[in-house]
Amino acid sequence: MPDNTHWRVELHCHTRASFDSLSKPEDIVRVCREKGIDRIAITDHNTMAGVAAVQALAPELIIPGEEIKTAEGELIGWFMTEEIPRGLPLQTTIDRLKAQGAVIGAPHPLDSLRMGSALGRESLIKIIDQVDALEVLNARCLRQGDNDGARAIAKAHGKLMTAGSDAHTAREIGSAIVLMPPFHDAESFRASLAHAIIEGHLSGGHVRLYSTWAKLLKKITRRTK
Repeated sequence: MPDNTHWRVELHCHTRASFDSLSKPEDIVRVCREKGIDRIAITDHNTMAGVAAVQALAPELIIPGEEIKTAEGELIGWFMTEEIPRGLPLQTTIDRLKAQGAVIGAPHPLDSLRMGSALGRESLIKIIDQVDALEVLNARCLRQGDNDGARAIAKAHGKLMTAGSDAHTAREIGSAIVLMPPFHDAESFRASLAHAIIEGHLSGGHVRLYSTWAKLLKKITRRTK
């Protein structure tokens, strides 16, 4: 069992900087305080604008990251220093993440209902030796078997394992977390992940409606400007 030397860490969270989220930085910080989240990775889609916004409120809380849509599916970078644009070849994105010393993860890699954003088995296996970790519990997956498949691949290839709520609303934060020994940079983060304990549950299909509403509202807002 974890003790008080473990941090409660949320590794996959979106702010209103993502096209499908309305989460305000102040709400994210407030919920983290309420739920005892010690560190949270801000991993907006194809932008790091949300990182700066939340860091301005709680710099000690934030792991800077990005969820990047490559030509073959999504990757997550943690401890990033520079934003990477969407749409680049998968290998190019990996090279850019490595160049800045980021920790590289594959979010919801086998999610069968997120075709286009999930890497899928073929692409994942192709780059498995170049990623640090696989997300084996994504709370927004609708099929537990997809998470289980990612866990099986991680075990087979000796990869670190992560979990994340994939929160697009503040209320989702903490649905899936990792309990980790303290860390302070990319290297110590990798070492800590080797001793991580995963906690959490699936959020349920209703949370997808929040993202649909966010996309619709932003589309309407753009049209009325």
